[in-house]
Amino acid sequence: MKKYCLTLDLKNDPELIRQYEDHHRAVWPEIIKSIKDSGIENMEIYRLGNRLFMIMEVNDDFSFEKKDKADRENPKVQEWEDLMWKYQHPLPTAREGEKWMLMDKIFSLNDQ
Repeated sequence: MKKYCLTLDLKNDPELIRQYEDHHRAVWPEIIKSIKDSGIENMEIYRLGNRLFMIMEVNDDFSFEKKDKADRENPKVQEWEDLMWKYQHPLPTAREGEKWMLMDKIFSLNDQ
């Protein structure tokens, strides 16, 4: 199983951050289904201030390209993404329209 780590910022507004967390306590069932259907076996999101950190554990069928294509073709996922963009703020190094950015692993205790 592969693991990916991604990061994104939220708008630095305590009320918007609270609302964002509220949405993630009740993620729409269609979004959960699309995540699982893409080959993501587990996903966790952590927050420090307005910085988010996501860990995804995926099976061998997962690819970012397939997930992106499926998401673009799913109106409910697009509705969710539009709603989440109200709260999210791209990182300074993000390209136009880029949200979650893949992080590079720089250390693993298991490799030592």
